[in-house]
Amino acid sequence: MHANKKLFVMKHISILLPESSVLQAIADPQYCFATVNRFMNINGNEKVFDVELVGIKKKIKLNHGSYCVHADKLISEVHSTDLIIIPALAGNLHDAIEANKNFIPWIINKYNRGAEVASLCLGAFLLASTGLLNGKKCSTHWGFIDLFRETFPEVDVQDGMIVTEENRIYSSGGANSYWNLLLHLVEKYTDRETAVLTSKYFAIDINRHSQSPFAIFTGQKTHHDEVVRKAQDYIEQNIDGKITIEELAESLAVGRRSFERRFRQATNNSVLEYIQRVKIEAAKRSIENSNKYINEVMFDVGYTDTKAFRTTFKKITGLTPVEYRNRYSKV
Repeated sequence: MHANKKLFVMKHISILLPESSVLQAIADPQYCFATVNRFMNINGNEKVFDVELVGIKKKIKLNHGSYCVHADKLISEVHSTDLIIIPALAGNLHDAIEANKNFIPWIINKYNRGAEVASLCLGAFLLASTGLLNGKKCSTHWGFIDLFRETFPEVDVQDGMIVTEENRIYSSGGANSYWNLLLHLVEKYTDRETAVLTSKYFAIDINRHSQSPFAIFTGQKTHHDEVVRKAQDYIEQNIDGKITIEELAESLAVGRRSFERRFRQATNNSVLEYIQRVKIEAAKRSIENSNKYINEVMFDVGYTDTKAFRTTFKKITGLTPVEYRNRYSKV
C-alpha cells in the first residue's frame, strides 16, 4: 500500500478544438492534466482525468496551417462530460465566433446537463456567445476588455482578475494567466497538495490573483462622445498637473453631473479613475525606462502626497512603486 494513496472521482474533460484557436491553449491543459495523472500513478493512485480533444471536424489547422490538431472525438460523439475547456481564440474575434458557432448549442446543452465550462483568455468571447455568462462574472485578456464589454454588455467582466468562478462557469485572464485557472481546477478536483505540486512542476505562482501588473492602460477611445474625447485628450496632455472634475466640466461647457455620467458611460471609468489610471500609466513607463527616484516620478505625474501616490499605484498595478521597479525596470 502506498502511503500517499488517495481516492478521487474521475473527471472527463473535453478540450474543444475551435477554428482560429491558440495552439498552446489546447496543448497546455492537456499537458497539465496528463501530468497530474502521472503524479497520481507515481503515488499508486488511479488517474483522475480522462482528457479528450473534441471538435466539430476531425482535424483543424492552426497558425496559418503550420500545425494540424486531430480531435479524439466529434462533439456528436461526446454524450456526457464533466468539464468543457474553451481555449483562447486569435485573430478577428467576431469572425472566430462565427466560424465556431456550431459549438454553441453543444456547450449550452452539456452545461444544462451538469457539465462545468471554463474559458481560457480570449476563449471568453466564444463562451459569452452562448449566453451562459449573462449576469455572471467573467475574466478575459486585459487588452480586450473594452471590446468584450461592447460585444457582451450583459456580462460582468472583471477588470484585472486572473480567475473567476460562478455557477459552474470559470474564466481566466490574459495569455499565460490560464495556468492559474488550470491550477484552480486541479485543486478543485483533487486537493491543495496536488495543485501545489503541479504549480512547482510548471514553475507557476499558484497564488497570483491579478493581471494588473501586466496591464497597459491606453484609454477607452472607441466611443463617439466628442466631449468625453476632448476631456480624455486634456487629461493625457496634462498628467503633471492637478486636474479637477469641476474645471474639466466647466472648460467643456457641460454640467458636472451630466459630464460625469457621460464620461462613465463612454469609458467605463469615473473621471477620477481615468485621471488616476493615466497618471499611473505614465509613472509605470517612467519607472521602467528611467533611473529617477520614485519621488521624482511622483511629482512628474502630479502627485505631492507620497502615501496617496503609493496607495493609488498599488491599487492599480497590484505592486508598490519599488516592487514595480524591481520587477520591470530596464535601467
